[in-house]
Amino acid sequence: MKESKQEKYDKAYLRMAQEWGKLSYCKRRQVGAIIVKDRMIISDGYNGTPTGFENICEDDEGYTKWYVLHAEANAILKVASSTQSCEGATLYITLSPCRECSKLVHQAGIKRVVYQQAYKDDSGLKFLERAGVEVRHLPILEEMV
Repeated sequence: MKESKQEKYDKAYLRMAQEWGKLSYCKRRQVGAIIVKDRMIISDGYNGTPTGFENICEDDEGYTKWYVLHAEANAILKVASSTQSCEGATLYITLSPCRECSKLVHQAGIKRVVYQQAYKDDSGLKFLERAGVEVRHLPILEEMV
């Protein structure tokens, strides 16, 4: 079956999000996000501590510190401090949004989410679907990476 042009773009942007996630200092899981609007990347993000904090995401017991920002939150906040808007954009993310970030995604006006792996709690995805956001699971095979 021939791949659609949209699917080719989806896979390419998801691979870029994967690469971006590798910039994260988090040991438990590295997550990357890219926001695309009109075929232009308008923002990117990865999970990590806020600006000015040490680049250590986990506490002494290996748990993620409460103030670590998720990749999609970082990408949305970057847009908020620019002249761009997420209205009608697509979020490409390596791990599906948690329920807190799903609220941000919807409120930012993002209309489509393409994710690689599902987060353990799917309530964020259910919220996005209920909000009318198109959600697409696109697991990228290792050979494509």
